Amino acid sequence: MEIREGSKRFFIGEDENEPIAEIVYSYKDKNVIVIESTFVAESLRGQNIAARLLEKVISKARSDGLKIIPKCSYAEKVMKKGNKYSDVLFIK
Repeated sequence: MEIREGSKRFFIGEDENEPIAEIVYSYKDKNVIVIESTFVAESLRGQNIAARLLEKVISKARSDGLKIIPKCSYAEKVMKKGNKYSDVLFIK
C-alpha cells in the first residue's frame, strides 16, 4: 500500500479527505511539529500501518531538521520508548 503525503498528513487511500489510514500533524512553530492523531481503518489493523505512517513523519522531521511533539497517544507511546527517536523528540 502506497503512503502519500498530503496537507500536513501522510495517508493511505485515493482521497486525502477520505483516507483509510492517516497520521495528521500541525506546526507548533517553524521547527516543531505536533503529531495530532493516527487513524487506521479496522480492515488494515495488525499490518504495522500506523508504524509505517509514523516513520514517514519521523523521516520528514529528520530531513527537515524538525522536532516532534507526539500529542497522539500512539505516537507518544512509540516515540518515548527507548532512545531510538531522541534526536527528533521535542524536550521542553
